[in-house]
Amino acid sequence: MTSHNMTWISYPSKSQPFASPEEIEALIASQNIISRFMHCYIAFFVPTGLIAGICILIVFIKNYLQSKRESLDLLLLHFTISNIIMIFFSFTVIARPDYLTVTHLACSVLSFFFNFSYFNSQYVLILALLTLLLERFPPQTALCRAIQRPIFCVGLVLTFTFCLSLTAAVLVGTDNYQLEANCQLDPLFAWPEYEIVKFTFGFGIPSLLQILSFIVLWAKEAPAGAPTLWQHIRAYPAVYAIGVTAFICRLFYNVMLLFRTTLKLQRSIGTTENELVMNIAEIVLFCESCASLVVILCLHKPCKDEIRKVIQRCRRGTSANYHIEIPETATTQQSGSQ
Repeated sequence: MTSHNMTWISYPSKSQPFASPEEIEALIASQNIISRFMHCYIAFFVPTGLIAGICILIVFIKNYLQSKRESLDLLLLHFTISNIIMIFFSFTVIARPDYLTVTHLACSVLSFFFNFSYFNSQYVLILALLTLLLERFPPQTALCRAIQRPIFCVGLVLTFTFCLSLTAAVLVGTDNYQLEANCQLDPLFAWPEYEIVKFTFGFGIPSLLQILSFIVLWAKEAPAGAPTLWQHIRAYPAVYAIGVTAFICRLFYNVMLLFRTTLKLQRSIGTTENELVMNIAEIVLFCESCASLVVILCLHKPCKDEIRKVIQRCRRGTSANYHIEIPETATTQQSGSQ
């Protein structure tokens, strides 16, 4: 693989000489939009996602300690941890419309750990879909039975995602590691192969597997005595809702990554509008991580049941306090009348 000289590339907002008032106004408008998206994400999505993630962890760990060890719960626990880590990495957008200024090496390290969580959450979601598919259509081969061993499968996913993340880190580039640069979690100065590999293994292949799972689910006839398709979906709405949400959000993000690759191959830095859309796509990706955690908390049965129990306890506590206060009030009124 030939090394690429990427020292020429920079962000349009950082490099272009804005001579005309129209270009300056366009830059200001673009940065205002990025800033508003960032503030909305930090103010609403981050707290909601983190609270939902912590609640999910509490529920799953509690169930695990009580020996309620469902395969799907273990996979969703792993998925939750990956998304919480991605939310913490999303704090790098706080500087927008500016960027973090770090060395190439530090940016590559950030990119490695971010990609590890990104790939990990994607493939764990595929495992969850395959688990539900095999539950509806019982496995016939040893390979299919192996998929139903969640700890073994998670170990394979971790190994595979580590190799993918390491490959992506190499494709960021090993030259000029001591130089400072404006840093995104998907570095602008990465080689074009970086975006191609990330699109292929982080979106293309997982999306193909996801679509095939949905096709088999809809097209294949279930065994006799199995629940209907609608009953099956209603039993596990969280996984299917996450699959659709992740596909839509990551499609937008990965299309913009490929567009950025096209610009690199043309040796063009693009325009401020291109930079704006890429920043929006990155924030949408982080919003998806927060939304997925909220979906699990609200739609996954163990989490729903735990929320229902907490609400019932709160209602009982409120009604008990209400009944206690009534006699005291009545006694006060009687003594006042005397």
